[in-house]
Amino acid sequence: MSAETLYPLQNGIGNMVRSLFPETAFIINPALGLISVVILVSILAAFLILLERKVVAHFQVRLGPMRVGYHGILQPLADGIKLLFKEILKPKGADSFTFFLAPMLPLTATFLIMVIMPFDHHLQLVDPAGGVLYVLGISGLTVLGILLGGWSSNNKLSLLGAMRSGAQMISFEISLALIMLLIVMLSGTASLRGIVLSQQGLIFDWWIFKLPFLGILSFIMYLVASTAELNRTPFDLAEAESELTAGYHTEYSGMGFAMFFFAEFVNMFISAGLATTFFLGGFHPPLIGISAVDGLLNIIPGFLWFFGKTFFIVFVYMWFRWTFPRVRIDQLMSLEWKMMLPANLLLLILGAVFMVLGWA
Repeated sequence: MSAETLYPLQNGIGNMVRSLFPETAFIINPALGLISVVILVSILAAFLILLERKVVAHFQVRLGPMRVGYHGILQPLADGIKLLFKEILKPKGADSFTFFLAPMLPLTATFLIMVIMPFDHHLQLVDPAGGVLYVLGISGLTVLGILLGGWSSNNKLSLLGAMRSGAQMISFEISLALIMLLIVMLSGTASLRGIVLSQQGLIFDWWIFKLPFLGILSFIMYLVASTAELNRTPFDLAEAESELTAGYHTEYSGMGFAMFFFAEFVNMFISAGLATTFFLGGFHPPLIGISAVDGLLNIIPGFLWFFGKTFFIVFVYMWFRWTFPRVRIDQLMSLEWKMMLPANLLLLILGAVFMVLGWA
């Protein structure tokens, strides 16, 4: 029996709205969906900022934020209020339209990708058939926002940071696309929900284990490429405080800086969520084939499995940031063009061979 037959799409809230308000349901349902995404993104951004500050504090053997609320739990709220009331400054000679447009693009991209993220069997706003292509296309808005922000600031350091970021993100986007293409080829679908459903069964049916040896290698390469895409240490050359002050967002203050900042953290969650979707079974529990244990694991809702796996990968991204030193720009470009890209092409060929031989 196919995965779609086992887990048919149901929309309980949407059906209830349609039964109660049949004439206006086509407006209410999309509005409810958008409101839920806005709330989720807002909560995630605040939580991830607090989590990063706590994680780095413990890596450095200190406590981190402790003064606002219990153990500093209200610190993101205080930071948000501070940024909201800060004066928004524009450098002399800056291009006003693109300067204020640039921070909106990365934040918009996060909302657009979150609407297709499969959090659970029936917890996904939209499931386009070409979901992987949609993700790759929308992620280009982040690169565009950074390039526009650096160019329009009329600042040499901002422009240099934006150029670095553009070169870095476009280069590693190729590796990310090839890794996603490998999973699309193996699963036979470009729908994110379809990719998750292709991993149903035991933990060994997840693509990280299902493709012998190559699955783990692909997962590691995804982590490296996505870290570069996120501009996080050891690949944070777009900001590089010791060289560029703060790179492309040096001239931004108040809500302009906040939008870049929030988008960076939500993008980290999205990259981790995509890793969960492509390699770790998405919302499926890690079943091991022992009925007593599997029965207990199946009791836990799918969205908790999704968030648990995703936040583990988020922790790994944070671990990278506070462990590895920053690489040079030539080393970063060599990593992509001389190692990652040839390795990904080879993986794609080997994946096709495994498919033909029936091993995957």
